[in-house]
Amino acid sequence: MTAEVSATRRTRLTPEREHELYAAVVELLREVGYEALTMDAVASRTRSSKATLYRQWKGKPELVATALRHSKSVSTADIDTGSLSGDLHELIRCHDQDETKRDQELMRGLAHAAFRNEDLFRALRELLIEPELVSFRALVQRAVDRGELAADNPARDFVPHLLFGAALARPIIEGLDPDPDFSHRYIDAVVVPALRLS
Repeated sequence: MTAEVSATRRTRLTPEREHELYAAVVELLREVGYEALTMDAVASRTRSSKATLYRQWKGKPELVATALRHSKSVSTADIDTGSLSGDLHELIRCHDQDETKRDQELMRGLAHAAFRNEDLFRALRELLIEPELVSFRALVQRAVDRGELAADNPARDFVPHLLFGAALARPIIEGLDPDPDFSHRYIDAVVVPALRLS
C-alpha cells in the first residue's frame, strides 16, 4: 500500500481520535493477548463501528501493528546525541523501567502469535519492525558520517541484533528481564567494543 493511499484511508479520523484508538488497542492486547483480541472488542472499547475500523485498517494484524508503532514513547528516529555510544545509552534512558517490562511481556506474547499467524508476522514486519530498522540504520550511518565508525566495520549491520538479542537472551539464561543497569553494562561491554568505538 502506498503512503498516499494509506493517508487517504485515514483522513476521516483526527490525530487525537487515532491516538485514543491506538491506546485502547494496546490496552486490550495487554489484557487479553492477540488471539483473544477481536475487532468487536476494539469497536466496543473505542465506541467505534467495525466498519470504521475495517475502512481505516485492513484487519486486526494491521491495526495491532500500527497501534504498537504509534504507542512507542520514543522512537530510534528521535535519538541523536552526537555519538553512537551516547545514542545507544539514550535509547535505554528514554524507556521507563515499568513500561519496558510491560512491553517485553507484550512483545513475547506477540512474537509467539506471529510465528503462528502469517498475516500478523507480515504486518509487524512491515509496519513496526522495518521502520525501526530504517531508523537504526540512519543512527549508525550518522556515526559513519562523523568518522566515529568505519564504514566497512562488519558489526555495523548487527547493531539491532546485538541489542534485541540481549533483551531476548537474558530471561532465558538468567531468568531475569533486562533492566537499565544490565542494558547500560551490556552496551559498554559488548556493543561498544564490537563497533570499536573510543
